[in-house]
Amino acid sequence: MGQMQFIFQPRWKEQLVCQCELGQIILDMPMGIVSVYVPTKDAWLEVAPIWAVPLWNSFLEQLTAWCESQKIPLHLDDDGYRGLKL
Repeated sequence: MGQMQFIFQPRWKEQLVCQCELGQIILDMPMGIVSVYVPTKDAWLEVAPIWAVPLWNSFLEQLTAWCESQKIPLHLDDDGYRGLKL
């Protein structure tokens, strides 16, 4: 299987929808000072849906590239899972 492609789409509820053919994950994306919060790898392994667990490296690489292209800071945070919606 090739690399899973994610599509990133901001939502008005201060959320970033991260979607691929297997499902979607919604991250916190505060708008006061626009930024994206994502769980650290250890937290991801504990809270991500089963289909997303093996996609951590690809997901982070694609999310990092998207954030850079949008000039939006990306924060890896042990508590980043608090805003994670599956």
